[in-house]
Amino acid sequence: MVIMKITLRLYATLTKFLGDHSSGTPVEMEIPAGSTLQSLVILLKLPPEEVKITFVNGIICELDKQLQDGDEVGIFPPIGGG
Repeated sequence: MVIMKITLRLYATLTKFLGDHSSGTPVEMEIPAGSTLQSLVILLKLPPEEVKITFVNGIICELDKQLQDGDEVGIFPPIGGG
């Protein structure tokens, strides 16, 4: 299997899915070449309802965005406020 490396940042309540990392801490990871944001969400076992905004290289993207080697990915949950 061909792999590629990305830098991933999960924010707020999603950080628990990466173990002992604080919000926004960059984590380098290897994923299968040709992966999309959707397949990354599945790989990370993120609940779909907790994925609100996804960025690739600082640009908001839909989940069908195909990732490239070296991409920087950010995933945010819905933000609540009062």
